[in-house]
Amino acid sequence: MLKVKDLVTHFRTPRGLVRAVDGVSLSVERGESIGIVGESGSGKTVLSRSIMGLISGASVVRTGSIDFDGDELIDRTDKQMRKHWGRSMSMVFQDPMGSLNPLMRIGDQIAEPLRMHLGMDRTNAQETAERLLIDVRIPEPTRRLRQYPHEMSGGMRQRVMIAIALACGPKVLFADEPTTALDVTVQAQILGLIGEQRRERNMSLVLVTHDLGVVAGHTDHIFVMYAGKVVERAPTTTLFSEMKMPYTEALMESIPSLEAPSHSRLRTIPGRPPDLVHPPAGCRFAPRCAYARDRCRTEEPPLVDAATPEHQFACWYPVGSPEYLERKRSLEPVGASERPSASEGAATGGLRDRGTQ
Repeated sequence: MLKVKDLVTHFRTPRGLVRAVDGVSLSVERGESIGIVGESGSGKTVLSRSIMGLISGASVVRTGSIDFDGDELIDRTDKQMRKHWGRSMSMVFQDPMGSLNPLMRIGDQIAEPLRMHLGMDRTNAQETAERLLIDVRIPEPTRRLRQYPHEMSGGMRQRVMIAIALACGPKVLFADEPTTALDVTVQAQILGLIGEQRRERNMSLVLVTHDLGVVAGHTDHIFVMYAGKVVERAPTTTLFSEMKMPYTEALMESIPSLEAPSHSRLRTIPGRPPDLVHPPAGCRFAPRCAYARDRCRTEEPPLVDAATPEHQFACWYPVGSPEYLERKRSLEPVGASERPSASEGAATGGLRDRGTQ
């Protein structure tokens, strides 16, 4: 249903061209759920907003192909995209308080796309808005329709955002870190709600997050992004058991595992994401990678197929290769070999358990 090929989204700035998204390709089938993961600054949000056509202006360079259900979107104007926004594709933004209008009642905000896109009158739109609040599990929906955003908790505001996004029955829903500001219990409820609505409506989902534990139990495929590029892509179960990219391994090792003892020290990724105006030569993760060699710093690795179907990675010395194992043994302190690695912990289901609870 959605095919993105070689999508480039750059920004002209006084310092130079910021390569926020640099040649990303992906596809989403009807009813499928994919996760886009990576650190802050890896290009996840820019990618999702660029696909929806929410990034435009004279300072934006946007090329490639975005085929949505047979309609090419890359060269569409904002006016042309309005027939898709809300109706064919919707987005749940990261900060509901900043996305909801503080001067409008909740009922009017949910009813607005129903009246604009579906031509409902005020009465029918309000009735549909109330049913949508019931769908997203908000108690006392009739009373909530008359409230303003500041009168609701963070979890309720996020549910309202989901109701607005689902109002016109979109074919694909983009969820841009929808649980970042929520506690763990509410986070699980929101993710469960999105998954439930996706299955009931046969809707595709693109879930954007920095937390691999979040996507573990809620997506069919995962795309790992770093510095504007996809560095690994695979079915979810494959990625957790057969990861190839050291960056993916590093992300997993920064997540608590159920098998690890309490108060155990989490591993961190040294350094910070690269400057996207002047990205490093070769592999963009090489300056932070403990397993990098000279070739990594001079030649950029392409996405290549792994042994498992639908699994691709961009690394000259992937996890499990002789060069990787040699460097890993030299870096491990005495006795560290007894501690399970991220790939071993994932294989036992530790991270997946965390993601589904």
